[in-house]
Amino acid sequence: MTKKVRVRFAPSPTGPLHIGGVRTALFNYLFAKKHQGTFILRIEDTDQNRYVEGAEQYIIDALNWCGIPFDEGINKNEKFGPYRQSERKHLYKQYADELIASGNAYYAFDTAEDLDFHRTDHEAKGKTFIYNWHNRLKLSNSLSLSAEEVQAKLDAGDEYVIRFKSPQDETLHLKDIIRGDIKIDTNILDDKVLFKSDGMPTYHLANIVDDHLMEITHVIRGEEWLPSLALHYQLYKAFGWEAPEFAHLPLILKPTGKGKLSKRDGDKLGFPVFPLQWSDPVTYEVSRGYKEDGYFPEAMINFLAFLGWNPGTEQEIFSLKELIAAFELERVNKSGARFDPDKIKWFNHHYMQEQSNDALAELFKPIVDENVTLSAVEGSHDIDVNYISIVIGMIKERATFISDFWELSAYFFEAPKSFDEKATKKALKENTADIMASIKAIINGIENFSTETLQTEIKGWITANNIGFGQVMMPLRIALVGALQGPDVFDIMYMIGKAETVKRIEALVSTI
Repeated sequence: MTKKVRVRFAPSPTGPLHIGGVRTALFNYLFAKKHQGTFILRIEDTDQNRYVEGAEQYIIDALNWCGIPFDEGINKNEKFGPYRQSERKHLYKQYADELIASGNAYYAFDTAEDLDFHRTDHEAKGKTFIYNWHNRLKLSNSLSLSAEEVQAKLDAGDEYVIRFKSPQDETLHLKDIIRGDIKIDTNILDDKVLFKSDGMPTYHLANIVDDHLMEITHVIRGEEWLPSLALHYQLYKAFGWEAPEFAHLPLILKPTGKGKLSKRDGDKLGFPVFPLQWSDPVTYEVSRGYKEDGYFPEAMINFLAFLGWNPGTEQEIFSLKELIAAFELERVNKSGARFDPDKIKWFNHHYMQEQSNDALAELFKPIVDENVTLSAVEGSHDIDVNYISIVIGMIKERATFISDFWELSAYFFEAPKSFDEKATKKALKENTADIMASIKAIINGIENFSTETLQTEIKGWITANNIGFGQVMMPLRIALVGALQGPDVFDIMYMIGKAETVKRIEALVSTI
């Protein structure tokens, strides 16, 4: 590529950033970094009626948490600022006027009532009303009115919009990096509004002007903008500007594979569709976020990269650095990508195992602090983070989230509150109380209380007395854990200490 790559992510601050928006930002980021380019954040807030307080900061926070921060944007390397469209509105009118002067756009004075009448009239005749070449000369605009009439309306302050003049009987040949060559018959295009009666540009005009002024080389955006591609190409041509290259990403589909993924799907099936938790400033409704639900950003990024992109290999686990090296827009699929909530959990489990036990302990400690009781085990009343770290090393293989740790490890911090009925029925026999009394005596007699000593003494006693290992180890595990689960029994005894081990054995025997 001869030009330095410049891409932009341009969300509207109308609420929290949807997972689909994060995927769009990610693909822009990967493409920019792959080509040593610049990733820009631009806030498209021309629709002030839909502006939501806090949404802009949420977008920035979400990108930062995901590990894909923008290189250029609000308060950061502002070479082409401002980066909020609402602060650029003084720019757009001159470009709209330029299109009128070149004959590529025109003033339209039609009132809302006029347009409603035409729509209703067309519907009654089984037709669809489209404002374009076939009827624009019959409507109230600067193409059908004389120059004097147009000037009179402007001087009188009549409300107007500025529409693009779509060509008639032409075939547009468009290119998309993902979708290839596209042909469009201009006769089916409507004359889109470029400038509204409230003095603000529409998305189409502002988008093109900003992309040109910010020297954007590639526009990577969602499939929902594909119908706008013809107009955007024509606008570049009308201005005499070189158009960027376009790539339209496939939709993210519901887990069923049918229809676009929505917040409702997440609410219904129990998974978030936003990267961070969002509290609506108007309704106060709180929506779940991947961060707060215990997902690692690396898992989310790895998962999102595979929604529509395929590296062409069997590899599924990619670091961000590896994604940058492997990413190519040409390997993005045209068809929609099904969102699989179980797959992102699979990624999260993987990245959980890669975290250090010490780092996980710091995250788990508040949960322990909240749950632990006065019956906490010997030596852990202060809930030492190093103790927690060792515990995590024993149980994290079975965990997907930090929130799973307590259920998997509660017995390391407090005695079982009950014993699993099915397990006790299986493990406790007539001679269990006598066996446990012998085991308790062995434990009390050990001076060097360690995993190795416990294992040697207890296994030696079992062998010497020709007793089945299950007759000893199963009730012992139930005494310590409350169920037939958990890591090595001797590790558990060592961790909770001699006094707590004896106490738990006595608690089980008292129930026999």
